[in-house]
Amino acid sequence: MTDASGMVIVDKPSGITSHQVVGRLRRLLGTRKIGHAGTLDPMATGVLILGVNRATRLLGHLALHDKRYVATVRLGESSPTDDADGDVVPVADASHLTRQEIDAALGAQRGDVLQIPSSVSAIKVDGVRSYSRVRKGETVELKARPVTISALDVLSVRPGGATVDVELDVECSSGTYVRAIARDLGAALGVGGHLTALRRTRIGGYSLDDAVALGDEAPSLMSMAEAARRSFPVVHLTADQARDVTFGRPLALDVPGRPTGLLSPGGELLALYEPSGSGARPVAVFV
Repeated sequence: MTDASGMVIVDKPSGITSHQVVGRLRRLLGTRKIGHAGTLDPMATGVLILGVNRATRLLGHLALHDKRYVATVRLGESSPTDDADGDVVPVADASHLTRQEIDAALGAQRGDVLQIPSSVSAIKVDGVRSYSRVRKGETVELKARPVTISALDVLSVRPGGATVDVELDVECSSGTYVRAIARDLGAALGVGGHLTALRRTRIGGYSLDDAVALGDEAPSLMSMAEAARRSFPVVHLTADQARDVTFGRPLALDVPGRPTGLLSPGGELLALYEPSGSGARPVAVFV
């Protein structure tokens, strides 16, 4: 059983849930204290960040970072789940659509926009997950939420009979639903649309280059200090400051970010702090 703390970046395969990845890592590392940031649907693949032991306390901050995806949208069909896992039905012949028309229709979804989340999201409606209500046959209408889609580029257009598959490169803020992008593109073009493939290539400073495949051996851990360097501004402390941090005391220290990682003289991540008045106060203390 490991008592070490750190991060593991996994290239999640298709066909398993994010929770199943956690379960497999628990067996490999011999510890129950593992969590993940930024859930991926079973169909989706790519970057999944997992925290082990004390590093689980970093996950809530990492999940707020921007993300990048490669997504495939099928135009001409729709699904109540906005992806291929739902009951797909034909809507209209999409074979006439050109790349220029598709790109123009995406324009309304670029930048700072109000997006209605997919009805099979984990958002709670009167205390019950939206996807649970949908699976029971209920009709759920969620409120639009502000998101930022900083890049939404067409990589390829592949006709296939009455349907057209559009591959997209998406960079977006946390809280953006790529399934909703597929749904709204199909609606804008009047032909229906749903997601058939999704691969997350980046969360914040973590990319597929950092990711490992899940195998039969325990993966090595990225240190919490390295995770902090990739995610936040960091400040190196003196020995006296480090001692104060272990007690969770405010510091007379300028920190550049909300949050900022504070490192010991030896390079260990001690805490996350944020600006407060003329100094800094703790957000999370790890020692």
